[in-house]
Amino acid sequence: MKKWPVLLAALLMLTTLPAWAGPPFLTDDPEPVDLNHFEFYEFQTLDRFSGNVMVQAPAVEFNWGALPDVQLHVIASLNYFSPISGPSAYGLGDTELGVKFRFVKEGDNDFQMGIFPLAEVSTGNAAQGLGNGLTWYKLPLWIQKNWGPWTTYGGGGYALNAAAGMRNYPFGGWLLQRDLSDQLTLGWELFAQGSDTTADQGFLLVNIGGQFNFSKDFSLLFSGGHSIVGDDQTVGYLGLYWTWGPEEKKDK
Repeated sequence: MKKWPVLLAALLMLTTLPAWAGPPFLTDDPEPVDLNHFEFYEFQTLDRFSGNVMVQAPAVEFNWGALPDVQLHVIASLNYFSPISGPSAYGLGDTELGVKFRFVKEGDNDFQMGIFPLAEVSTGNAAQGLGNGLTWYKLPLWIQKNWGPWTTYGGGGYALNAAAGMRNYPFGGWLLQRDLSDQLTLGWELFAQGSDTTADQGFLLVNIGGQFNFSKDFSLLFSGGHSIVGDDQTVGYLGLYWTWGPEEKKDK
């Protein structure tokens, strides 16, 4: 019986980890998809917490530049949860819906800024560890600056989660990346999250990853990281990325 509080804490932690925001990283940026352009990701993620494993596979993300400086966003996935004790489960996970709005464009001396409110819709089976049990929300603010081959972005926000055993919590991160060539970009981030359940500590995580461009419209994304403070946690991301839209309007 002593294992149940530990198992419950691990389960709750895994089902409320932030969805992958700025693929392949946890930290996001304020830059929306260009007007009338689209992005599509097919990806897999790994989350390992104290011997428990959560995998999203297959998972898809779709983004649409619906209005100037406005992006509509959805993530859906099938999840596999393997607890350290008890039966494993596989099935539909929670669904992420969001709207990214950039309200300050980048200038020579200015950062660009945007908000990206997200709703984690409760479509997964919480009893099997595949979902949160109630829809919950994240309210972040992100900023970004580019200079030459370098890009840096980050920020943070607050999550609101009223499910049983859960807490509201702050989160934030910062990333630095560099284009090494037209094909390869590498970067690293620090990402922190406060205690999101009644039994965990929160964590500070280091994540390293990048992007390899097969063409201007098709890329491979990858990252891996581990916590350095707080809860013991390992994460990984591997995905394919496509983008398309009117060529004459593309300004990125």
